[in-house]
Amino acid sequence: MKHEFTPQQRRHIKAKMAEVFKENLTGLSTEFQKILLDDLVTAFQNRINVLKRVQAKRGS
Repeated sequence: MKHEFTPQQRRHIKAKMAEVFKENLTGLSTEFQKILLDDLVTAFQNRINVLKRVQAKRGS
C-alpha cells in the first residue's frame, strides 16, 4: 500500500518544486536548497501515503 516515488519521479517533483519556490530559495546556499527540496518531496510523499491509508479505511 505504501507508495514510493521512483528516482525519476523524485527528480521531476524536485524540479517542479524548485521552480515554484524559486523566489523563496534564493537566500539559501545550493546545499541547503537541495536539502529543503528533498525534505519537501519526502513530506509530500508521506502525506500522499497517509491520505491513501485514510481513504482505504473509509472504503472509498
